[in-house]
Amino acid sequence: MLNTAPYRTVLKPYGQALVELARKRPEVLCLSADLSRQCEVDLFQEQIPDRFLLTGMAEAHMMGMAGSLAREGFIPFVHTFGVFATRRPLDQIANAIAYPDLPVKIIGFMPGISSPGGPSHQAIDDVALMRALPNMTVIDVADATEIGQVVEEVADIPGPVYLRLKRGEIPVIFDESHRFSVDRAQLLQEGSDVTLVTNGMMLASCIAAARTLEDAGISAAVVNVPVIKPIDTATIAEQISRSGAVIAVENHSIIGGLGSAVAEIIAERGLAATLRRVGLDDCFAEGSKSAPFLFEKYGLSTQRIIDEAWGLVGRAGSAPLAAAPDLDAGEYAPV
Repeated sequence: MLNTAPYRTVLKPYGQALVELARKRPEVLCLSADLSRQCEVDLFQEQIPDRFLLTGMAEAHMMGMAGSLAREGFIPFVHTFGVFATRRPLDQIANAIAYPDLPVKIIGFMPGISSPGGPSHQAIDDVALMRALPNMTVIDVADATEIGQVVEEVADIPGPVYLRLKRGEIPVIFDESHRFSVDRAQLLQEGSDVTLVTNGMMLASCIAAARTLEDAGISAAVVNVPVIKPIDTATIAEQISRSGAVIAVENHSIIGGLGSAVAEIIAERGLAATLRRVGLDDCFAEGSKSAPFLFEKYGLSTQRIIDEAWGLVGRAGSAPLAAAPDLDAGEYAPV
């Protein structure tokens, strides 16, 4: 089910999957806010130009257009960077898409601090904003395999969807046997001492952390939660109950995203569990020449997960160090 790190990478799996979907589904439209190449939909523009709409840098207008097109029976897929897809046009999303429960699929690229471009380009609160909207499904997938499967699934989800996607070189973490599920989180590794609940770009780091912890005698479960809303409460609660210790790991603010959803599960189920959250610690990140520098600086790293787990289970002394695999061209490993 899982490939071994470092992972091979592929380019533009989302753009290819959307073109394949549109060839089968004539009601699928592609909207872009002047970031076509950066959001992989230049492929759509080249191959299906009659269903491609370039709105320019007018995200609020684009959301209104998408709502109107959805009312006419189309399934609009709307594309821009995550921060521009959520903060800037939030009122239009709420009133023109979410309130009437229309099948508009909002695709936000460069999640969290994967952009080195500073606070204006870093979508650190997009999950929190979209989780708060009634009728909105919120998804954060981890790799090219999930991306290849989620596009068709998203088209069939009733109502609006917000999908977070990394851009650029996308790792292949899952093998061909993996199946993305809209309804179920996936227990990727069993463990009894601590549970790592994660998704998106942080999944690879959690897998690496769990293997390092296992070598040090700590049994760590890894639960992949690509669908944050509606969340699979049963699977998460069951695993938390087994371990009594949980770390929610996300490429997002620790407020309002996956960590908050896990806290809600613990509270509402009355679970006897201790929670730690790894994410952006209620702050804006700075700009940088590279995203990996930001992941390290702001504690979204494999080592941070190991350190948190080590302390949470009460181990004395220093935590083991995360392995740093050698990378060849076209390979990916977590920070």
